[in-house]
Amino acid sequence: MLSRRIAAARPLPKTALRSTAAAVPHFTQRRTALTAHERAELADPNQNGGYINPPREQRNNRDPYADWFDKQDRRNYGEPCHEDHDILGALSLHDYNHFTPGWGGVLFGTFVLTVVGLCVAVNQIYPDKISAPKTYPDGLEAELGGKGAVMARKPGAEW
Repeated sequence: MLSRRIAAARPLPKTALRSTAAAVPHFTQRRTALTAHERAELADPNQNGGYINPPREQRNNRDPYADWFDKQDRRNYGEPCHEDHDILGALSLHDYNHFTPGWGGVLFGTFVLTVVGLCVAVNQIYPDKISAPKTYPDGLEAELGGKGAVMARKPGAEW
């Protein structure tokens, strides 16, 4: 039936077109004005009530011998705390800055070369054969399966 319609070049009925067309929404919502709460959020993007944070600096990186009001936390009286004070305080974890990544790579490479060098040295010195070879009478010909079997060493056989 579809082939007849194509051959006749007639348009499809409206019911067929209606089912294939995308559904169009009947309404759209547009907002033109911001509420007071939305204006407050835009004015304070950090959502901290307008609190001005000091620079993000870990307390352990400050000079320990300076004249601080709070010697342990290394801060002066009235100095504002950072918003993440629990992470940046004096009792937080220390920065690992003992080695740079390049020097750590040099040390790791030295370790690997030392282990490989030791393995090569042991391989050169360590003997490949056992110190007291064991031989069997008749090379265990019958025990290993007969005339065509791989033989064990007979007395006087070379290594």
